[in-house]
Amino acid sequence: MTLETFPKTGFLAEASDALSALLGELSTTVKLNDGDVLFEQGDEARELYAVMKGSLEVSVLSLDGRKLALNVLREGALFGEIALFDPGERTATVTALEPSSVLRVRYDDVLDEVRSAPELAIDLIHLAGQRMRWMDRQLNEQVFLPMPSRLARKILYLTDRPEGGPATLALSQAELAEFVGATREAVSKTLSSWKRMGVIDSARGALSVKDRAALQALADPDLI
Repeated sequence: MTLETFPKTGFLAEASDALSALLGELSTTVKLNDGDVLFEQGDEARELYAVMKGSLEVSVLSLDGRKLALNVLREGALFGEIALFDPGERTATVTALEPSSVLRVRYDDVLDEVRSAPELAIDLIHLAGQRMRWMDRQLNEQVFLPMPSRLARKILYLTDRPEGGPATLALSQAELAEFVGATREAVSKTLSSWKRMGVIDSARGALSVKDRAALQALADPDLI
């Protein structure tokens, strides 16, 4: 077990103090080197994770065998939470992009605690509802928002640095296109336009945000 505190972020932002404390008590630390695979798509899913240090890539394999990057997880991010409610198979692969550490909580350990303290089940049901609402928002965004807005939101998310670090993203245009479900050509055209506007700066394989407020406006078409 570990003495580290399980972060109250994401779907755990409104978790009770009792549940947060329990997850911390049940968690163990997993250390990863650059390129290490934490789990693969199709593996058995029985653990919840939280990123404590470093960054990890979430990816899936398409029907034609291509790897599609879906997300980059950074410090404070939670993932694998569905395993707390319905253990099954992992729907994606998670790989360390740099030396990283994560906290791991096993479904079986949580279930044992819920059996001895049934009131914790109320917390978990509440969190499951929050997770469903979040998934619904993500689906609506992907279906109804225009590609430039999806791209702006993804860049804002991937360059969010609560600790105040530089808002730089080391991803190619092709990788960004995978993230937002668009062609590389469409992403390249949009980024070139934003660069002329002074919103971003870009070089080969890297992108930096120069005007975050302007990018936030582009991310929400209702505000333009």
